[in-house]
Formats: sequence, C-alpha cells, structure tokens
Amino acid sequence: MTLHANDAALDVDMDMDVVDFAPARRRFAPSAAEPPARLQAAPPQPTVSLVVPTMNEERNIGWLLERLPDGLHEVILVDGRSKDATVEVARRLRPDIRVVLEPRPGKGVALRAGFAAAEGDYVVMIDADGSMDPSEIGRFVEALDAGCDFVKGSRFAPGGGSTDISVIRQLGNEALMTAVNVLYRTEFSDLCYGYIGFRRDKLAVLRLQSDGFEIETEMITRAVTAGLSIGEVPSFESERIHGTSNLNAWRDGRRALKTLLQGRVVLPQTPVVVSGVAQPQVAVASTAA
Repeated sequence: MTLHANDAALDVDMDMDVVDFAPARRRFAPSAAEPPARLQAAPPQPTVSLVVPTMNEERNIGWLLERLPDGLHEVILVDGRSKDATVEVARRLRPDIRVVLEPRPGKGVALRAGFAAAEGDYVVMIDADGSMDPSEIGRFVEALDAGCDFVKGSRFAPGGGSTDISVIRQLGNEALMTAVNVLYRTEFSDLCYGYIGFRRDKLAVLRLQSDGFEIETEMITRAVTAGLSIGEVPSFESERIHGTSNLNAWRDGRRALKTLLQGRVVLPQTPVVVSGVAQPQVAVASTAA
C-alpha cells in the first residue's frame, strides 16, 4: 500500500498422602442459587506502528526488516527522495509494508509524515541504517505499557552503549544534554539519539515542526514542557552497515541547540491539555517547568 504524505489457589499439605480436591471443585463449580459467571474477555493489547525514514538505504533496509519482532501492527517506510531501490527492496522483503512518499527533504519532515500516517496505539521510530537494534523495540513497548507517555533510548544508561559515536559527537551530545538538563530540570543520560517511542494520542501535544535532525531534540523538549511522563531505556548503537550518514555534527548540533533554547522560552501559543497518569518507576525525567 502506498500513501502520500498529504493524504484459589489450591492449598496442598506436602505431609499428607492424600490431597482433597473437593474444596477446589466447590470453589469453581457454579452454585445452584447463582448463574454461572460470564468469562471476561482479556483487554486488547496496544498496537504498535514502526516508522522508518529512509533515503538511499537499499543495502541496509533488508537487515532491519529481516530482524523486526513479530506482532507489529504496521511498518511504515517514509521515502520519496531515494535514488536507489530502497522502496523496491523493502516491498520485496515485506509485502505488507506501508510506503509514504514524501518528496520534501529532511529527517524531521519524513518522521512527521510517518507519524501522521500511523494507526497504532504506540509509535516507535527507528533508523534504517542498521545502527539501532530492532530487538530493543520491546523495551519501548514495555515502558509504554508501564505508564510512560514518551520513551527515549539512551546509549549511556546502564546496559546501553555505542561503537559508532565519535569524540566530536560525544562532546556535542554531552553539551546539549547538559543544557537540556539544566534548562528543563531533567535528568536525561542521553539526548541526540533517535530511537524513540510514544503514545500516538500524545502526538498532538508535541506540536512537531522541525524539518531536520533537530526533530529528536524538539520531541524530547516538547514532551517535557507538555508534562508527559517520560522514560529512558538502554539502547546499543552500532556502526552504520553501509554508506555514510547524512548527519552533520556541527550544522545539526547548532540546530539542536537553537531548538532546545527556543523550546524553553517560547512555549506553544495555545494551551496544552494532558490527561494525568501515574508516574511509573521507569520514568527518569522531572517534568517541572
């Protein structure tokens, strides 16, 4: 399918030789004075949409698609600018994939188009270059099930790591993360990492506008200012399998800094109403403004 972006327990005495099952039978047998209780259907499990932005990833997309966990409601690939066979390879390997054609440039543009097309209760975003482990999707789902509204992967949380981050990128990430933690009164262990999951019904309060890589910073800061329950889960970042990244540390770092500064002093113009939820134990961010 192709879319367009616009568009009683039983007590047993182990010292006894004979176990009397009559109490258990009486417990579960319907009383003559009472009608049998109706069986209650189990509540439906939340559905998960996976959004994958791509551009010229024909040599990498197969690695990702072949390792996706079972049970995903849908996989949405957002493309429209690839010069190679990314879309064709994806469709061949996963015929049920949904393809959103987005001709405008930028990772933020692609992600926003994918989010708009998603139908699942939860949305998880993942890169197509093989740097993020798809087996970790379950961690994001578990945190959302536990009560989080928004979950971010962290390479620097216990159990996380990276074999891809350069010295410049690490220094930049630490500087930006410190700025966010000071300005937004949070305790994040990572910032510039795009493995993120959230409840789809919270998408509107994020009010996403960014077109480039800075959308990851925008998502996090908007989640904080909107008062969402935020969690971190450990994640391991590997090197890209093939090709070179479109990320430019200096250019995109400056954009991320501008985004986090604006997000702290320029709040959304219209009120944001967020339904209250209990703070789960996995939450690490204070959402105080």
